[in-house]
Amino acid sequence: MKCIIIEDQPPAQRILKKYIEDMGSLQLHGTFSDAIQAMEFLKTESVDLMFLDIHLPKISGIDFLKSMSNPPQVILTTAFSEYALESYEFNVIDYLLKPFSFQRFVKAVSKVNARNQSNYELKPSDESATPKEIYIKSGYEHIKVAFDDIYHIVSDADYTEIVTKEKKYLSNEPLRFWEESLPQAQFFRIHRSHIVNTSKIQKLVGNQIYLPNETVLPIGRAYKEEFVKRIFN
Repeated sequence: MKCIIIEDQPPAQRILKKYIEDMGSLQLHGTFSDAIQAMEFLKTESVDLMFLDIHLPKISGIDFLKSMSNPPQVILTTAFSEYALESYEFNVIDYLLKPFSFQRFVKAVSKVNARNQSNYELKPSDESATPKEIYIKSGYEHIKVAFDDIYHIVSDADYTEIVTKEKKYLSNEPLRFWEESLPQAQFFRIHRSHIVNTSKIQKLVGNQIYLPNETVLPIGRAYKEEFVKRIFN
């Protein structure tokens, strides 16, 4: 698999070169200190994978991705976790937080191989076996709500509030009940009082999540690291 490094820090370049050499299945075709150099290279050459730093001189890694209509597969390398969700919009393979180990590097590269394989395999599925809604007990009513309609759930003392685009439903069930009942691949607890539907997240800024209904949710310090791992692993 042909790859390039776009990284302005020599120590980080050396670590990536060593990991790529040790990996065996990767062939390094260029190392660039800024995105402009890489852009010129990619005008005439094609590669399968880019190891791309976010904080680069001249043009940031994110802006570089925005400028590309058909980029190679990308593994981002950075010391800053706050860009994780923004980069996710560009369908990156993985997000490596510096300093990262060789084992973590191998795990990221293995995702490239898995995605390549999935392009050639038709995976059977039984959609009818997967629930797509849940019944919410609100007062004397049991109301059917689709998972995809739920934006977030907030706990407020004696009840929880299930928030959708159109309505809010009050439930006597505790937040723990919803954490265990909703699909864990789609819903994640980000705070002692909040569960979010990850498919509704627009961006992450610092310790706040922004949803399309102009709602801003806090991320608890105890939940943030696991939340970023869940999104990208």
